[in-house]
Amino acid sequence: MDIKNQIADVAEKLNNNYQTQGMFEIGVGEKLPDRGAIISIISEIRRIVFPGFFGDENTAYVNLSHFAGNTLAGIYESLYKQIKVAISYDSRGESLEGIDSKAGELTKQFIEELPNIQQLIYKDVEAELQGDPAASSKEEIIFCYPGIYAISVYRIAHVLYKLNIPFIPRIMAEYAHGKTGIDINPGATIGEYFFIDHGTGIVIGETTTIGNNVKIYQGVTLGALSTMKGQALSGVKRHPTIEDNVVIYANTTILGGETVVGHDSVVAGNTFVTESIPAGSKVSAYVPELKLRRRES
Repeated sequence: MDIKNQIADVAEKLNNNYQTQGMFEIGVGEKLPDRGAIISIISEIRRIVFPGFFGDENTAYVNLSHFAGNTLAGIYESLYKQIKVAISYDSRGESLEGIDSKAGELTKQFIEELPNIQQLIYKDVEAELQGDPAASSKEEIIFCYPGIYAISVYRIAHVLYKLNIPFIPRIMAEYAHGKTGIDINPGATIGEYFFIDHGTGIVIGETTTIGNNVKIYQGVTLGALSTMKGQALSGVKRHPTIEDNVVIYANTTILGGETVVGHDSVVAGNTFVTESIPAGSKVSAYVPELKLRRRES
């Protein structure tokens, strides 16, 4: 078979697969959200949260109030377009006028929350500074720490998630996951002064609840005991609750919607937890006593 016929044959097989799946037949005027545009929105929100850090503006010369207003206007326009596309695709059949109005209202609600998001992120930066003796300044944390990037994107995506906006929160979360190795579902509820140290391999599930002043290290999983029931578990509390002032060390796994780690507890590294832990506990996996034997010459 020559290449021309081979391409035609493979194209036909691919088309058969498209038809079998039934999710690629997008109607006239319909489209999916633009992932690149959503990533740009993240960048613009980071610019407005940390003026002077991620843009060309020099805050010695720029009126910050004017900067905030101009940047907000751009964020509103971009986000409105993507929310409109997401809602339109997710609720095909709804009138275009209704979608326009809904998208505008949801975008305004998100914009209204930006000062609160900003304050939460500032507290997370403070938690990183106070919790990591290797950090020399807040500026270093903002520029360099993957944990604060992942938490910042989570804070943005969580507000969109609570507004029931389809697609966009998860696109944001998975982009941050790809950049940092930290997987925080936008549905998780996370309190103030959240500190991620190192971060690679952390997984925080959708129905996780985390209190204030919690610190977790790399490789920690806050997950579900089982997802065998699939979509039947949607909306069910299946991930653990971590109360205030808890430290969870590296490579620990805590599973289950009924599992609660009580406040002021410490969970050692490499610990597997599926039952609740009382407040003020110190929990660790069993480690046999290390026996040393003199090396024979």
